[in-house]
Amino acid sequence: MSNVPAELKYSKEHEWLRKEADGTYTVGITEHAQELLGDMVFVDLPEVGATVSAGDDCVVAESVKAASDIYAPVSGEIVAVNDALSDSPELVNSEPYAGGW
Repeated sequence: MSNVPAELKYSKEHEWLRKEADGTYTVGITEHAQELLGDMVFVDLPEVGATVSAGDDCVVAESVKAASDIYAPVSGEIVAVNDALSDSPELVNSEPYAGGW
């Protein structure tokens, strides 16, 4: 396992949050979570503008092992999604704390 970024906040369900300068949060899953899930083949992201409550399932991550729900660690409105995951879901595996958000 690589270094776990200390500046991030982590949930017990293995999601991470990073507060951005504009007050929004970027969310992803931890390296540990992506290792458990296996190689990603598809990620179903929420719609921009959708409202989620903490604990809601908001993403479906499909790997070679299974399809798994990813839960919102905080409540709020989705203001952006990582469109790169549509063509490259493996970014969740290769860059869990950067390009795989």
